[in-house]
Amino acid sequence: MAIAGSDRRSENADVLIIGAGASGSVAAKHLSDNGFKVVCLDQGPWVDNKEFAGARPEWELMAQKRWHPNPNVRDLENDYPVDVTESDVNPLMYNAVGGSTILWAAHWQRFMPSDFRVKTLDGVADDWPFTYEELEPFYEQAEEEMGVSGLAGDPAFPPTKPLPTPPLPIGKIGMKAAEGMNKLGWHWWPGPNAMPSKPYRGRNACVRRGTCLTGCPEGAKASMDLVYWPSAIKNGAKMITGARVKEILVNDKGLATGAVYIDRAGRERTQKAGIVIVCANGIGTPRLLLLSTSKRFPNGLANSTGLVGKRLMMHPYAAVAGVFDEPLESWLGPAGQTIQSMQFYETDKSRGFVRGAKWQVMPSGGPLGLRAAYGGRALEEAWGVNLHRNTKRVFGHAFEWGIIAEDLPEESNRVVLDPTLTDSDGIPAPKLIYKNSENTRKLIDFHLARAQEAMKAAGAVSMTTTPLMRDCGWHLMGTARMGEDPGTSVVDPYGKAHDVPNLFVYDGSNFVTSSGFNPTGTICAIALRCVKHLIANRRDQEIAA
Repeated sequence: MAIAGSDRRSENADVLIIGAGASGSVAAKHLSDNGFKVVCLDQGPWVDNKEFAGARPEWELMAQKRWHPNPNVRDLENDYPVDVTESDVNPLMYNAVGGSTILWAAHWQRFMPSDFRVKTLDGVADDWPFTYEELEPFYEQAEEEMGVSGLAGDPAFPPTKPLPTPPLPIGKIGMKAAEGMNKLGWHWWPGPNAMPSKPYRGRNACVRRGTCLTGCPEGAKASMDLVYWPSAIKNGAKMITGARVKEILVNDKGLATGAVYIDRAGRERTQKAGIVIVCANGIGTPRLLLLSTSKRFPNGLANSTGLVGKRLMMHPYAAVAGVFDEPLESWLGPAGQTIQSMQFYETDKSRGFVRGAKWQVMPSGGPLGLRAAYGGRALEEAWGVNLHRNTKRVFGHAFEWGIIAEDLPEESNRVVLDPTLTDSDGIPAPKLIYKNSENTRKLIDFHLARAQEAMKAAGAVSMTTTPLMRDCGWHLMGTARMGEDPGTSVVDPYGKAHDVPNLFVYDGSNFVTSSGFNPTGTICAIALRCVKHLIANRRDQEIAA
């Protein structure tokens, strides 16, 4: 266990934040800016960007284990196991200060206005309790804080202000993909990324090393340990690492009073606070709420509806990889996305399904290739004789059209506590029960066929199609949904639990629907909206004594 700043473990904090990923970092920075005494507990450590292997020859080998995004493969002390025996998709995450932004590809996306109104427009799922227009100013502020690069004016979206830094080059792979899209008359636009294209607020410019998914050795990519925590620590916020939370405590009045955690020496400790904000991702948050049972909350905290853990959405991911005769320098970043397309994003019911998907062009990586790094394939397929053959044919000559399918919420897709599996501290592990729906399967089939057309139009000499990548569960959403009605939602539109007036959920658990976009931009915008509301209404906020 390590503590950044003076030891406040024995003090009552104004606010306890559990989890130092995207949403927790936004909350810590803004609360500490406004004078709140903040303590954050995270089960992971600080990560020094000198640890990342992206600039070293062993990079792709390190991606197979140490920097793998699947915690069940990585199996570090700071990870917890996840039972996936009943899930179509493996969850991906990283446990450290900065959370999964340590390994994310830094795709920065806003949702579409239609994403907030799917019930009204398509008769499925639910509408959000606010609109795109209400969230827009928080998107703008988050983009400024993160140093997003990109080109304003994408006709698929409402008009926006210029992004803080210019777009990164789309490279030869982006140009080649765009050729195909232009022949077909289909939409494409340079992809926005949370990577500055020039030095930005103490961070370096992206050098397009293309190793974003295993950490950024340049210190350029917007991971939360670099973007938010230096300011939060300077403001007096306290970060306690190596702190695995086992339970949120409540008093006789039903208010949250803090949390019990286990440090890396195995000691059980208590951190008290007036307000508790849970930011442990769409799996860690419901796990903790379900663990926090008491006489008053026998089914878990904030779970009077029985919805905690249900409606899990993980964005099934499909891809078409194309190989070209000409050299495309397809190891270069951003990785990240070079171009994107929303040609088939909105519902067209003549296709036989509702909703759609975002497409993105990503580089194919080094000799082992992007898919070998986290695709769940046998290492032998990219080793020995196979390695030499594939390297000569594919290395530098390929790219991928990736497809993020909108994942509609279903109560049968859920997170529960595993009856036997535990983490290294003996705390019950989460179990996922998750299956793709018929709508999702039809959606993916349609989009794969169109992506194959796009690859063919671009001149691909061969293609590989992946209908569902098992290691694709980066986006963990929906397991503590927000809404106005306490009978059909876990938290209100500002993340406050309906059942516990000083308990908040700010991470992707509170999503109502998933959209077809990478969610981190929206997680940050919603966390910002929620925490600003909390700050503005601090005098009326009920707290534990």
